Amino acid sequence: MTAPRTILLTGASGVVGSALLQRLGHHRVVCLIHNTVPDGVAVHVRGDLTAPRLGLDEQTHPRLLDEVDTIIHCAAVTDFTAGTDTTHDLNVLGTRRVLEFAAAAEATTHYVSTAFVARTDLTRSDVGEGMADPSDYLESKRAAEQVVRDAGLPATIIRPSIVIGDSGTGAITKFQGLHTLIRAVLKNTLPLVPLQPHAHIDFVPQDILAAAVTNLVDAEVSRGEYWITAGDQALTTSAMIDLCVRVGTRLGIDTTAPRLVDADMVDRLIRPVFIDPLPRAVRRRFDDMIAMTALFANAEVFPSSLDKVPGCVPLTTDLLTTAFSRSVEHLARTQRLGRFVEDAA
Repeated sequence: MTAPRTILLTGASGVVGSALLQRLGHHRVVCLIHNTVPDGVAVHVRGDLTAPRLGLDEQTHPRLLDEVDTIIHCAAVTDFTAGTDTTHDLNVLGTRRVLEFAAAAEATTHYVSTAFVARTDLTRSDVGEGMADPSDYLESKRAAEQVVRDAGLPATIIRPSIVIGDSGTGAITKFQGLHTLIRAVLKNTLPLVPLQPHAHIDFVPQDILAAAVTNLVDAEVSRGEYWITAGDQALTTSAMIDLCVRVGTRLGIDTTAPRLVDADMVDRLIRPVFIDPLPRAVRRRFDDMIAMTALFANAEVFPSSLDKVPGCVPLTTDLLTTAFSRSVEHLARTQRLGRFVEDAA
């Protein structure tokens, strides 16, 4: 039986943090909160990741130094439109502050990064009028990883791919970028997707990621870098689009598969002729999609080390197919699409 630990959790209101709260009940979890206390948080302290001593008051800081033996650092700016300064402050400076606390507390840190640090060379910031620029986020996560390595403290680096909903229910606290694509396909607002049919779209269900992080804590792992990804089992673009259409049809949604095209064709032909004449807001949404999908175009599959995490096994295409289908159904239910319109009446 794993000895209960006192864990300082950052980012409890996010997708990963909220999933972790459901798995860490056998430990004492203290959530570092900046503003609103999210649902499911039993114990919290108020602070600021970018401030010295994590912004904790004079009574709380020394008390937590004595109590905390493990830190799970999930908090991050993930908005690709946030800008360089805001992104760097929380993602890099915030990680440095966490490690300062970890050193003083003699605690092990589990830093949640992203598998997309491997794809920095695929970012595009030259896409028309789009507002999304993944490069700020990815550069900040790479810098934060280096901060972790340079600190020389007991720490792991955990790199998940795209996080989707629970593998059993599809539920998620906040819809992510991939859900935007699912919604557009179900509502037939996306006539084309600038990706090759064979491009791998790597995602991991939130409960699988939460289990991996929890298992690292339970096994008292204090070193290593772990890729929590699907790897070569990841679904292709064409398989995901097909699943969207099939689930949509089953739910009574008249869904048509968008056309899959190369980004080069979009740049040379489609955008100048069909997109440029559209309203500015539509052009921006389209250009944001181009910037996002560039991270998958001609990309090699991510490495995966789920089998190196105690108690975990590699993901399979069958499991991912089921999990993705449930995420599609959860979105349709939440958005009141298809037969769920009647259920809401």
